[in-house]
Amino acid sequence: MSEIEIDLDDLERRMSGTMSALRTEFASLRTGRASASILEPVMVDAYGSSMPLNQCGTVNVPDPRMITVNVWDKGLLGAVEKAIRNSGLGMNPVVDGTILRLPIPELNEERRTELAKVAGQYAESAKIAVRNVRRDGMDQIKKAKADGMGEDDQKIWSDEIQSLTDAAITNIDSALETKQAEIMQV
Repeated sequence: MSEIEIDLDDLERRMSGTMSALRTEFASLRTGRASASILEPVMVDAYGSSMPLNQCGTVNVPDPRMITVNVWDKGLLGAVEKAIRNSGLGMNPVVDGTILRLPIPELNEERRTELAKVAGQYAESAKIAVRNVRRDGMDQIKKAKADGMGEDDQKIWSDEIQSLTDAAITNIDSALETKQAEIMQV
């Protein structure tokens, strides 16, 4: 290959970053079982700023159908409860002293199908992000061509970028398949 190098490590890092973001989004989807990660995206208006729920209290999962949040500051109890109600997770906290109990109801078939579609949308967004990274890599190749890269080197680099893209898309598809199976499991 010529002296002109394409930064494959950066492209690979960005594609794997997309995969980690997708896993985080998948973790926030309810599957009928309690999981502390469901509450990760919840932000609480506390002390004049917006902060993650896990910085306002301890999140526990005492059993498969219940999540508890032990709020450290009694003054934040109302704000934490409001944040959970307004989060769009479909949970109604029950206040018990400084502890909020979040019962996880059984998912009906309609809700499972809806969540599987949401998972599909998350996966499609991740695929788009991976394709954008691929496009950036291809733009680097075009720039290198203008700087004198030979056609053989261009072909080698584009094949490398395409194989990275194909691997990332395959990972996204398998993660989606696993998540949808988890959601649809009764």
